[in-house]
Amino acid sequence: MNEIAALLRRLSVGVYVIGVTDGERRSAFTAAWVTQVSFDPLLLAVSVNPQNASYAILRAGGAFTVNVLERGQLELARRFGTLSSRDVDKLAGIQWHKGKNGAPVLDDALAYVECELQDRHPAGDHELVVGLVVGGRVVHPAAAPMLYAETGDMDGSSAMFG
Repeated sequence: MNEIAALLRRLSVGVYVIGVTDGERRSAFTAAWVTQVSFDPLLLAVSVNPQNASYAILRAGGAFTVNVLERGQLELARRFGTLSSRDVDKLAGIQWHKGKNGAPVLDDALAYVECELQDRHPAGDHELVVGLVVGGRVVHPAAAPMLYAETGDMDGSSAMFG
């Protein structure tokens, strides 16, 4: 891994599974780029690759959840980050329930936030999706969140800076 990729791994960002819904269609994907952007109203921004199969579901359904993973849930992050939802139901075999907005909430998540889609902004090869927070809960208050550095090269970023 080169120096830039190693440096980016040291930024303090978490690892999240973004649940999306549109009617009966549901999916989820791993994201590391989630941040609060406003207190009033309470807004979060998520960086999404528009080529991701789940992105069309997010846009059509207008709702999503941010499931906060806890330290040690690398296999869960890998499952939602590497499987293509075009090929397989990533939620199969995972315990989850519908949030207030209908989007998947992972039962094993440290915490979750429920959002309604408010806006979208192009950002290079990704899109910033802004969501209005409409609910959420800390499920495991004593747990520590997973950090991006724990994922190693799961996202293949070292090849991007080669």
